[in-house]
Amino acid sequence: MRLLHLGNVMMDLVLAVPALPERGGDVLATDTWSAPGGGFNVMAAAARQGLPVTYAGAHGSGPFGDRARSALRDEGIDVLLAPRSERDTGFVVCLVDAEGERTFVTSPGAEATLTLDDLTELRPTAGDLVYLSGYSMLYEANRASLTAWVPRLDPAVTVIVDPGPLVRDIPSDALELLMARADWWSCNAREAALLTGIDDPSAAAHAVRSRLKRGSALVRTGSDGCLLHHGGTLDAIPGFAVRAVDLNGAGDAHTGVFMAGLAQGLAPAAAARRANAAAALAVTEAGPATAPGTDALDAFLRQARPAPG
Repeated sequence: MRLLHLGNVMMDLVLAVPALPERGGDVLATDTWSAPGGGFNVMAAAARQGLPVTYAGAHGSGPFGDRARSALRDEGIDVLLAPRSERDTGFVVCLVDAEGERTFVTSPGAEATLTLDDLTELRPTAGDLVYLSGYSMLYEANRASLTAWVPRLDPAVTVIVDPGPLVRDIPSDALELLMARADWWSCNAREAALLTGIDDPSAAAHAVRSRLKRGSALVRTGSDGCLLHHGGTLDAIPGFAVRAVDLNGAGDAHTGVFMAGLAQGLAPAAAARRANAAAALAVTEAGPATAPGTDALDAFLRQARPAPG
């Protein structure tokens, strides 16, 4: 059993700011750092819970690609493809304001050049999990490759789709293909609202689930936890009260730990509770890849109390 990640590893260039500048304005950052991000955060979260992980996306030659591969190796994550020789891995500028909210600008690189030939030898089997990102569907090469490859998957393979914040920009045919094959559709409340036009998270979760052909819906609701629409019922899985320092990467930590829980045989509600705790822990530290390891997460769950709600 393994997780095959078909998303995109990029570099995060993070700037802490007191507030976002007005249009045409400027603001002085109070702190700046860089680290591998994007799909790396999800994979690291899953790997730290003991799930074997393979990165099957494209990556580049250059300083960003080198740093990304080094970080993947440090987390024990296998890298399937050789580096692209013609370009570097892309990057994301992330502005984190005083309340911990984050705003992104993405500059694609080698990760946006996936081909069907890259996936020829990738044959997941029953018990494997395949993670697909909505970002991949925004890149023409990746979209063409994945929409040809996904329908060939063994029905016994578990597919997890995270549509991402640009869900409305995904071409409709690609979006419908993902919704038809997804076993789990994992998104936050904003993304669910963008997809359905419904602001209420519970109603949006119902609407998302109604569009899935075979899957279940998980809608993250920030510090409140998440909503789980599975087996015909909608359950609210409460979050945990913590002091947030940086919300960047919380959703990725949630998704990675949720997938690890499913792979390890937990019931979806139990996996979601564990994911809520991981997301809570992740926001107590600055940086995008702050998902906890198994021991830290177990210790937190032994003493933590759900957030009031």
